Amino acid sequence: MAPAAANYYSAPPPSHTHHKQRGYRICDTCGAIENPSLQKFRLCGGCMTTQYCSPECQKSHWPSHKAICQHTAAQMSGAKQQPIGPAYPDENLAKYLRKFTSTHSSLLGWAGFQALQLKRLPANIRQNALLIELSYNAHADSLYRFSVANTHVVPRTYVTSHDALVAADISRREERCRRSGGIGTLIILVQCGGISQVMPVEVDPPSKISWDSRDDWAEVLRHFVESGRTDFKPISTTARGVVYG
Repeated sequence: MAPAAANYYSAPPPSHTHHKQRGYRICDTCGAIENPSLQKFRLCGGCMTTQYCSPECQKSHWPSHKAICQHTAAQMSGAKQQPIGPAYPDENLAKYLRKFTSTHSSLLGWAGFQALQLKRLPANIRQNALLIELSYNAHADSLYRFSVANTHVVPRTYVTSHDALVAADISRREERCRRSGGIGTLIILVQCGGISQVMPVEVDPPSKISWDSRDDWAEVLRHFVESGRTDFKPISTTARGVVYG
């Protein structure tokens, strides 16, 4: 299960209250898995979210990436120009939210997998999404700028109906995931004030994922975020016993 690119859009709050690859990025062109110890993938300089394994992959993907890239960059720029207030407590909120999602990608992907109960009900990936509401803290250390205010399992349409370009990008990733044998794209929506970030996660078949099903995922999520910890490792049960990471 690997995190894909993230895209921004502004949205109101809701009215109601492959395991060996997890935590690594995938090239949005060829699907290669990042090995940070050998080579770190490059981020697109426009949207600062989509990643590539090489300049060649980035160049070949540009014709199809151009629309969503410019759209995402415009959303980020627009958020920065908003007046400071409850909805936009910091002009750099969009940038901070992107960094938060990147830093905690493994934790967020695991939480979404647990929240939607994909180990037991993989079809939920087509129906629901995980919404994580954050509170902003004006802290000098980036690891303590956010705390988890609330979590909700929401209809997937809550995310895809807001923005046609984001929906199309998710659909493209979903088709790619299923062609490679996965069950589809898990959608995680991270919100803080008037800024939202969509994190699509391409998910392997549950039979290839050894993570234990956990009911305490929300508490685990809150603990790691609010403790400023970046060392999260999912708990897995294997023939060798319980394995962390």
